[in-house]
Amino acid sequence: MSVDEQQVSYPGARRPDRHREVISSGIALHVCEWGDADARPLLLAHGGFDFTGTFDVFAPMLADAGWRVVSWDQRGHGDSERAALYTWDSDVRDAAAVLDSIGPDPVPFIGHSKGGALVLHLANALPHRVSTMVNLDGLPSREAMSDVSDTERTRLLHQQLTSWLDHRRSLVGRRRRPGTIDELAERRGRMNPRMSLEWLRYLVTVGATCDEDGWRWKIDPTMRMGGFGPWRPEWSMLRLPGIGVPFLGVLGLEIEVMGWGTRPDDVVPNLPPGGRLEALSGVGHFVHIEQPRRVADLVLEHLDATAAGALR
Repeated sequence: MSVDEQQVSYPGARRPDRHREVISSGIALHVCEWGDADARPLLLAHGGFDFTGTFDVFAPMLADAGWRVVSWDQRGHGDSERAALYTWDSDVRDAAAVLDSIGPDPVPFIGHSKGGALVLHLANALPHRVSTMVNLDGLPSREAMSDVSDTERTRLLHQQLTSWLDHRRSLVGRRRRPGTIDELAERRGRMNPRMSLEWLRYLVTVGATCDEDGWRWKIDPTMRMGGFGPWRPEWSMLRLPGIGVPFLGVLGLEIEVMGWGTRPDDVVPNLPPGGRLEALSGVGHFVHIEQPRRVADLVLEHLDATAAGALR
């Protein structure tokens, strides 16, 4: 039996209990759920170039504690539809559409990396829909985080959209390069050097499709690193002080290719009142994958404390 025909598994990984579809501005989003359908819901957002399958160990831990974990493949990722262009605002609208599909009541927002910044913006836009928030290494930081004038913002919008259009035009008809499970795992390992080969091989089988000529990651090839449309990632930090619900930030202190390089001193001055930061030594950017049990316990402790506070 060849390596591509073998059943690839990973200790503790569990696929979602349910799959469904949500339409957002004409784009079909693939939504996954772990846990009892009648349990308390929470919204969980993945990072850039990731997909819901990256939560296959972490999400079941939250579900087993009595939560209905709702996540989705962001447009251009996983099994959600591709778009002609990708912008930050469209990702926020997609998140709102998934949130609306859960129900009208406030729910916890949890996000990793880009997803952490995404739910931060969602909470600012829809403060009445969030009950508490957990940010998993999703607070980009730079030494110069000042905003820009409206004139410069318009110029930046023009420059970024022009760059996106030129990039998109150059990739018309392109497909991702195929490979074996091990070859795709090796490629992913360049961006996730702290991840085990066992995990990376499992990730291929849930995040890639097997075509006649090999496996391909289910990520739109027109997407690129270094930005999500006309937006500066570090602007997300400016939204943090305005969060009006209990907040937990989890920061991995090991520097990685896909990480932001954010340090505790960058975050603490921007924490909302009562906000808490947990900085994890010896852990990289993918905190929920490297140490899922530890991070899940931190999250569950925060959710329980929030619920207890609401009852008093």
